[in-house]
Amino acid sequence: SNGSKLSFSGFDFNDKVDYANIASFKWNSLGGGSSFVLIPGNSSTLIEGNFSYSQYKIEQIASDSLPRSSSINGFNGGFKFSNFIGRNEIRYGFEFIGFATNFEFYNDLGRHISQEANSTEIAGFVKTKLVFLDRKLILEPSFRLHSYASLGQISPEPRFSAKYNITNWMRAKLASGLYAQNLIAANSDRDVVNLFYGFLFSPDDLQENYSPNPGDPYTTPVKSRIQKANHLILGLEFDVLKQFDINVEAYQKQFTFLTSINRDKIVDETSHPSFPDYQKKNVIVETGYARGFDVVIKYDIKRFYVWLTYSLGYNRRWDGQREYFPVFDRRHNVNLVSSYTIDKKKHWEVNARWNMGTGFPLTPTAGYYQQVDLTNYMGNYATQNGTLGQVSGDLFSQRLPDYHRLDLGVKYKYNWAERRTLEITAGVTNAYNRSNIFYFDRVTFKRKNQLPILPSLNMSFTF
Repeated sequence: SNGSKLSFSGFDFNDKVDYANIASFKWNSLGGGSSFVLIPGNSSTLIEGNFSYSQYKIEQIASDSLPRSSSINGFNGGFKFSNFIGRNEIRYGFEFIGFATNFEFYNDLGRHISQEANSTEIAGFVKTKLVFLDRKLILEPSFRLHSYASLGQISPEPRFSAKYNITNWMRAKLASGLYAQNLIAANSDRDVVNLFYGFLFSPDDLQENYSPNPGDPYTTPVKSRIQKANHLILGLEFDVLKQFDINVEAYQKQFTFLTSINRDKIVDETSHPSFPDYQKKNVIVETGYARGFDVVIKYDIKRFYVWLTYSLGYNRRWDGQREYFPVFDRRHNVNLVSSYTIDKKKHWEVNARWNMGTGFPLTPTAGYYQQVDLTNYMGNYATQNGTLGQVSGDLFSQRLPDYHRLDLGVKYKYNWAERRTLEITAGVTNAYNRSNIFYFDRVTFKRKNQLPILPSLNMSFTF
């Protein structure tokens, strides 16, 4: 009765797509956990806790027959305490994390890269919320201390956010901080459309020196294995009318130290120690930035709701050899969501969503050649049958086609009792049958599109 609660959850998802003689993909994710909120009587302290375990695995086999797979599994848990002192708040707590990765990959030059590792981490944090000037000014300074036990490194991360109510209808806000992480997301430059996303740890065998900016020499020493970034976000909120809101935010993220799969690896380090690091290391150091702005417009009146967002973004990376657009760089993105409740009892609702995004970068194919394996080969290479080798063009120098799609739906909701609700939803995905690319095989030059017009019927019962 005082609001304390305990919850449990679990999930198991499997998916698969198999295009004969082109490519096949498998995904699996499962996990479970629990969380609680404890509100002691006659106390201003709120106690929260959680513990969970999950695992994820992806496998890909393309027409080149080179297997690629990645799995990550682990647990995380923690406790958080909140104290309310008048209008002000202070929150503090700690969390512990442990996970393992198993990664197998081939880069654009066909060199094998693999890693199997474990990691243990623990972190503590404190965050305060301070209210001034009769609630016109709100400040939220915070500090996080994260220990990567398996790496023997500690990352201090101060952060700060603020909001100022300029008038009754306009507010300004700011957020900034230092952030760090241990995981690397890896994908294949060999694919036109990147569906394989793997994960691995920051490695032990990074290069000794790196080039932090385009044109800089390889003289900056590598002092850390943890990826780090500085974030700065500025924004304005407007209440134009009672039902009409506008939110504008601009951001700058400077990635001062990143690690990435080495697309230029051509030899193994153990057999060719004299080669430069960028030709023999599995993982290299990168730097870069992400900047742009977002606009969110909301209109909500009685039973009609519209939400429109527009995003403009620029992302760049420097790997010591080249400056390039990363695979997730999307210049323009638009989302339009609308819903209308037909009857006053709110049983029936119709909704629609339209999304448009400009194309992601891709590395074009410059040509093909007959690749002859000369490893321990003693015969006549001129008569040997090779395999099809690929010559890539400039990294991520071209773009995929633009993406857009319309989804429509009708929902019926019936409240059986106070805590029993039945929902039935009928919908159509890709209502005007847009041919959006799903996968493209470089060898066969065959394109496969995403879903055509797809009707669906869903029912849920909560109690």
